[in-house]
Amino acid sequence: MKPGTQSPQTLRYHVGQWETLGNGVIVETPVSITVNGQVWITLMCTPTDLEALAVGFLFNEGAVKSKQEIELVQVCPHGDNVDVWINHPVEQPRQWRRTSGCTGGATAVILESLHPELNNGLFLTPEAINHLVEDLLDSQKLYREVGGVHTSILSDGKRVVVTAEDVGRHNSLDKIAGHCLLNSIELPRRILVTTGRISSEMIQKTARIGASIVISRTSATSLSVSMAEKWGITLIGYARRDQFIVYTHPERILQQSEGVFIKNLSKEA
Repeated sequence: MKPGTQSPQTLRYHVGQWETLGNGVIVETPVSITVNGQVWITLMCTPTDLEALAVGFLFNEGAVKSKQEIELVQVCPHGDNVDVWINHPVEQPRQWRRTSGCTGGATAVILESLHPELNNGLFLTPEAINHLVEDLLDSQKLYREVGGVHTSILSDGKRVVVTAEDVGRHNSLDKIAGHCLLNSIELPRRILVTTGRISSEMIQKTARIGASIVISRTSATSLSVSMAEKWGITLIGYARRDQFIVYTHPERILQQSEGVFIKNLSKEA
């Protein structure tokens, strides 16, 4: 079995017959994040890429802004806690707000305080969006083995740069943010593609990651649509092969393919 999965013994009933199987399941477990010796929060997650998860969560919450601020990231021997040491004082949020959806995420970010600017000059054709969806499906390694897991990818429009899988859709974006920070990944163009529903915290994390386009296999919420409109994010949902819905900023999607997958109309992007 792959890391992040287990194989309990199960019974299957099929057409009047019973059989014993060792079907795989995705692991869901509590993992705490300790910052400068103080426990901040416990996340329900799939215990893979835990260093990236912890750092990405702190980045998306605004607690850290660069790799240089991080002195140490260490997963404890039992795998149920990640110690993060930051080289400056950081105040623990007094109250966490529960986010919507699977595994009960949390955030302390005040949405009204964010003012992202995501005008990076990136334009996509419908064919490019189809290819991005195919890249997402090709990246679903844990899902193909056991199911029950979300997958998100970060692309520059031509290649998949980071892949993350987790039982929590919001955790997958934290893992992407953490990989970018820890590995000093700098991209002039950032597109997020995910299997998860796009709700407010997903748009919040999209903005922090710096992606001007987010594509989901499923729906968007009313608050995420209004946030994406305000922040200049092109939000695409129900993306399947040869079909999708554009909720906000359709000006980034070229209606005619013009024989190209990606068109950049800004010399500086």
